[in-house]
This record gives sequence, C-alpha cells and structure tokens, in this order.
Amino acid sequence: MHPFLARLELLVVTDPFDLLDQWGPEKIVLVSDRRSGMRGVLVIDNTARGLGKGGTRMSPTLTVGEVARLARTMTWKWAAVDLFHGGAKAGILGDPRGPGKESVLRAFARALANEVPSEYVFGLDMGLAEEDAAIFVDELNDRGVSTGLPRTLGGLPYDQLGVTGFGVAEATDAAAQLIDLDLRGAQVAIQGFGAVGRAAAERLHELGAVVVAVSTATGWAYDPEGLDPAGLQAAAAELGDDCVTVHPSFSPSAQDLLSAPVDVLIPAAREDTVGVDVARATTARLVVEGANLPTTEPARQILHSRGVAVVPDFIANAGGIVVAAHSTDARYSPFVVEPAGIFTMISDKLRGNTARVLQDSIARGVTPRQAAIDLAQLRVLDAMAARGFRPDLDHELRQQSGALVPA
Repeated sequence: MHPFLARLELLVVTDPFDLLDQWGPEKIVLVSDRRSGMRGVLVIDNTARGLGKGGTRMSPTLTVGEVARLARTMTWKWAAVDLFHGGAKAGILGDPRGPGKESVLRAFARALANEVPSEYVFGLDMGLAEEDAAIFVDELNDRGVSTGLPRTLGGLPYDQLGVTGFGVAEATDAAAQLIDLDLRGAQVAIQGFGAVGRAAAERLHELGAVVVAVSTATGWAYDPEGLDPAGLQAAAAELGDDCVTVHPSFSPSAQDLLSAPVDVLIPAAREDTVGVDVARATTARLVVEGANLPTTEPARQILHSRGVAVVPDFIANAGGIVVAAHSTDARYSPFVVEPAGIFTMISDKLRGNTARVLQDSIARGVTPRQAAIDLAQLRVLDAMAARGFRPDLDHELRQQSGALVPA
C-alpha cells in the first residue's frame, strides 16, 4: 500500500462524530501547514459557562481523541472550581525539542486566528513554556491570545510560583484529614518531578509529610527514611530529569515507584499511568491525581472497592487554572497580577472541593471521580439551561449525572 494511503487509513479509523455527545465538543478544528509541517487540533468542548480555556500541548504522539478527552476534563475542572470559563484544549503533533518549533508554533497561531482569542485562549501545557506563549502573542500581535506569558510581558510565572503543585499538596492534606491519615510523618511517592511534582514535594515537606520516592522519565529514587526535597530541587534545576541519578538508590525502572510501600501516591506525570495492576498492588491509602487523567477507569473502580481514597485530577490539580483565570482576566490590563492572594484562594477552593467530593463519595457510595463529575455537571447543566438548552435533554442529562437538583 502507498504510504499516503496507509496514513489516510489510520486517520479514518476513528470517526470524529464518535467524539460527540450531548455535552460537546462544540467545535473540533484540525489545521495543517505544508511549509512548516505543522499539524494541530483545537477542541472547544463546552462554553456554557464562558470562553473556552485550556492548555496547549505539543507531543510527537498527540491524537485528536487525547485532546478531546483533555478538553472535556477542562469543562469539569472549571465548573468544579466554580470559575466561569468553558472547557477547551489545543495540541500540536510534533517534537517540542525539534529545530523547527518556532515556525510550527507561528503556523499554528495563524491557522487558528479565527478562533483565537474570540473563542479560545492559548495556554501552557506539556511541551510548551513561557517563551512559546510569547511567540503566539507576537505572531498574532495581540496580548490577549495567550496566558502563561513571561513576567516581562506581564504574565505570571506559573512554574516558578509552583501553583499547581501547591494545590495538589493542599488537596492531599485536606483528603488526609478526612480519612484520618496523619500527614505528618506519612510516606509519599511522587511520580513525575516536573513543575507540579517539585512544588508538591516542597509544600508537602512543609506540611510534615515525608517524600520517600520520586520518579522522572530517567528513573526513580527511593529512601524509606525520606529524600531531601531541597537537594532534589537543586539537582532538578541543574540536571532536569536526570536529577534522580544523584541518589544512591537510583534505578532506571521508573514504573516501580507506583508499587513502592507508601501511604500517599501522587501520579503527576502523564495519562493512564495508574492501571489495574498498580491499583491492586499499591499500599497507599490515598491517591491524589496531580496529572490529568493518570488513573484508568478500571483502576479507579478497584481502588474504590479497596477503600483507597482518590482525589480526582480536576479537583487536585486545579491550582493552575485559578492562576489562569486571573491571567485571562488581566490579559489587556497594564497592571501585573500580584500572586499574594492567589495562594490563599487556591488553598481555600481546593481544600473545600476535596472535602466536599470525598464526603459525597462516601455518602452516596460512588467513586470520588463520579462525585466530582456530578458536582461539575450540575453546574454546567444549570448554565446550559439558563442559556436555553433543550429541556428534554436537560432532564436526561440530570438523570445521567445522578441528581436532579443543583449541587
């Protein structure tokens, strides 16, 4: 078979209509550019509560389905935190370390000029950094097309502030209190030591937890007496993913972290890393999802049946979107957003939501993720109904979400 036809066959295996349901997506935009080789997608899932907002990622294995799943997660995440944006996500198929990255980013921005910033605002996700957000702004000559800008362009330094990881740690503390797990002295494993994992480790150390295991793409390190968070931070600044190699316990088998004997497991790397085998084997009493969609559905069911509390991703890692909301609001302002009050808001919102979701999970006998989705769905439904959504579908979706009254 001709390579083009083989590629075409792969492209049509999944019908885009299979991605649609009564929640969305409202729009799927596939774009390409022959000159730069850019191929990308924008998925605007549901904007009943406001402008589509979600990060923009770049990956050599990106799929439309992956972006659609993440866009739906953003719909629930905004609603769960009760901030008025809609769910969306964008992605570029390509190597973020490739030599032609800037030309690809510029082509992607031009291709979505009809949607950005009127329907969607770029943000930072896997494979993109502050300098990439600046390229989007420069290409479209509009400060309002992206959040995640460097401080020199009026942005908030998300990674430097560590807002998402801080929120993950706050959610961990709130959940531990609810299940009578003393976080002081509790052993914690963190899969992924990027911006989220590092900030979570730092805050958990402040709260008295003992981080005993950390993994990166290079491998993992484990010390039952506790790793040195400050030392790992310094090593990560210098060596990146190789930071774990400086510890005497280093092993290249990063996946082994997920079965380490710990009280708290924080998957903060990629999607679908916690599967059935991990769910059956883990000693953790608490799993806090620092990454987006790190736990498979069968694994969630097993953890729930074992009595392991799981704080869902769009509850635990919502600290970043609190900052994104501030940044989106201030895109055209001449004043820089000051981070002083942001940490207090992140702590209050994430602790409150974590407690509410876990309490509802226990009371109703459903998984914490289902309880969180029900909370978010009812908020989205109320917005859809207020905007004239069909009453028969409104009633049907409320039945599906497990409740007929607002949360």
